[in-house]
Amino acid sequence: MDQPPKTTTEGTEKGSKAEQFVSYVIERIKQDNGFAARLKRADNPATEYQSWEFLARFGVDLEKPWQRLPYCIVGAALARAKPETNGQLPLGVAIGACFDDGNKSDQAKARMRRLLACTSTAECCRILRPLLALMASRGKTPNFIQILDQLQWYSGNGLEKVRARWAQDFYRRTDEDKATENAHD
Repeated sequence: MDQPPKTTTEGTEKGSKAEQFVSYVIERIKQDNGFAARLKRADNPATEYQSWEFLARFGVDLEKPWQRLPYCIVGAALARAKPETNGQLPLGVAIGACFDDGNKSDQAKARMRRLLACTSTAECCRILRPLLALMASRGKTPNFIQILDQLQWYSGNGLEKVRARWAQDFYRRTDEDKATENAHD
């Protein structure tokens, strides 16, 4: 069995712990279907224990749900989406990209509002699960490294910063929006 790279809480000189995790999972799921199958179950509370062996070896403290759940949700999303590389879309942009009307879609707005209403890492991970599945089904690859980093900071003062970043990315006007608006003037 491949061993995950040695990490510290801040990562190593080869990148942050989130970067190492996402890169390792992307490469490993290409080679090992059993690994991918176990990781797909990581976002289900009844079966998440099947991923604990890997998460513990990666240095995730399994006794701390605020630390464990973000790795479970991102690992499961990676195993389902099987991206070639990490995505470039910030979470807010990726949610809007799943709908024809983008961030003007009522469904997209409702999903973003629900996500922004989360007050804990556990609740946020529970709400993110179907959003990440939606992104995979629509072929939108979010920046998993950024999501994992943001979920690690989803508490205290960090919570407001993360939610503000997601809202800003979602509601930001694109150049296309500005051009359409100017055409109507």
